[in-house]
Amino acid sequence: MTFSAAHLAAQLKGEVVGDGSVLLSGFASADRASPGDLTFAEKDTYFAAAEASAASAILVSGPFVSATKVIIRVPNARVAAARVLPLFFPPDEFAAGIHPSASVAPSARVDATAHVGPGCVIAAGVVVGARSALLGGNHLGRDCQLGDDVRLFPNVVLYARTQIGHRVAIHAGTVIGSDGYGYVFDQGRHAKILQVGNVIIQDDVEIGANSAVDRAALGSTVIGAGTKIDNLVHVAHNVVFGRHCLIMGQCGFAGSTHFGDYCVIASQSGVAGHLKIGHQVTVGGKSGVTRDVADKETVLGYPAVPDKQAKRQWIGLQKLPEMIVRMRELEKQIAELTARLV
Repeated sequence: MTFSAAHLAAQLKGEVVGDGSVLLSGFASADRASPGDLTFAEKDTYFAAAEASAASAILVSGPFVSATKVIIRVPNARVAAARVLPLFFPPDEFAAGIHPSASVAPSARVDATAHVGPGCVIAAGVVVGARSALLGGNHLGRDCQLGDDVRLFPNVVLYARTQIGHRVAIHAGTVIGSDGYGYVFDQGRHAKILQVGNVIIQDDVEIGANSAVDRAALGSTVIGAGTKIDNLVHVAHNVVFGRHCLIMGQCGFAGSTHFGDYCVIASQSGVAGHLKIGHQVTVGGKSGVTRDVADKETVLGYPAVPDKQAKRQWIGLQKLPEMIVRMRELEKQIAELTARLV
């Protein structure tokens, strides 16, 4: 689609500096931009690259000016970029209807506007909401409930009684509601504890590819509204995430830990079970959390400690080789002094 710079500025509640009639038909990074493209810049170095590019206009925040490019100035260039991208790259639309190869139980209720792709299996009692799309190879266990505008990408599996809110996207290969990891040692063997709960995923959640969210032993594992989970993440039974958390790739969360709202968990971190993690907590990458964390606290390292303490420890470790050399020199001097006294 093609838009004038003035039209985009109006959509973004920004202002045009230069020719507002310039037509824009794409959005690209500065190093890949062509004439007719819009690009964006947040810093001086990025702006210099954008100005030297072939792009016709630059989306900026701040007092950038250009003699050669049209400028669309907005309060926050990155937020504006997120808002403008769907205009140039509208999401795929899926025709309403059920593919002939899909298996749908008679008691399932699939909205007339929903799309059910090839090879899907929809079990008894399932509800699929308006405009939701199952893209292929999806298996929905009995009594699952999907809200409106849900996207299940290929080979997503929902175990029985999973509840999915509105506008949820779950990417390929992810499994929701598989058994939690629960066993008890009895008479020389590990006996399984039945996991009879479910998973509740609230509105506006996105879950990346090849992740796993286990159903609760009792009650529900909960992913709060607006939370975004990256690829290759494991959420164990009875974990509860608050609203608008960000979970990066390859993280793991042991059972029954509760997270507040707006937590950020960086990649390859692990959180032990039965902990309470407060609101607006940040966990640095590759950290191991083994204790409760208070609201707004940032923790790093393994075991994770407050960020300032962790940084002092890292600095201390960097100085350790020098300290060892100095210690050996002092030991040598003490030995020489002792020998003289003897």
